[in-house]
Amino acid sequence: MAQFAKVMGHPVRLYILQKLVKKNACCYSGNLINEISISRSTLSQHLKELKYSGLIEGEIEGPYIKYCLNKENWAKVKMLFEKVFDIYENYIED
Repeated sequence: MAQFAKVMGHPVRLYILQKLVKKNACCYSGNLINEISISRSTLSQHLKELKYSGLIEGEIEGPYIKYCLNKENWAKVKMLFEKVFDIYENYIED
């Protein structure tokens, strides 16, 4: 959980994840660079971190890379965070 939280703790990475969740689809890094005011190499590094953590997957399509949520790992992250919040709520109620 700490690994996921660390990766999700950066505003740019969180923005990328939110875009993928909202669209419930994939997007190309070229599309993201038009929306975020960072260099292409910086975006590439953030995508690499997200991919390394297992939160997203990348697939080469011609000259582009298409990124999508890794839905299996996203479900694990959701479950982990829900457990923490459930423990907290139970602690507060006691």
